[in-house]
Amino acid sequence: VQLVESGGGLVQPGGSLRLSCAASGFTFSSSAMSWARQAPGKGLEWVSGIYRNGSTHYADSVKGRFTISRDNAKNTVYLEMNSLKPKDTAVTYCAIGNTVVVYWGQGTQVTVSS
Repeated sequence: VQLVESGGGLVQPGGSLRLSCAASGFTFSSSAMSWARQAPGKGLEWVSGIYRNGSTHYADSVKGRFTISRDNAKNTVYLEMNSLKPKDTAVTYCAIGNTVVVYWGQGTQVTVSS
């Protein structure tokens, strides 16, 4: 099993980033997927999840700004992040599962700063 996140980086407040998570080694199309993040000095925060039927869920802190999506043909899940704020600065992780996570990616750094 492998999850490889990409797309993180440094962006100014109000900017956008699109994270990708390329999955392999399991049946992606049958799996719920999610994103979580850990800000400096804080605990892990669930951000968003998408089920195999395409239904999506978001934390209140990102609702209306972030969009999760999946491409089963490419075994990839995405997180489109808009209107970014400094408090969105975190290592952001892709995961297999949503309410129950069975595997984590290595994470990608998202830094929002002017």
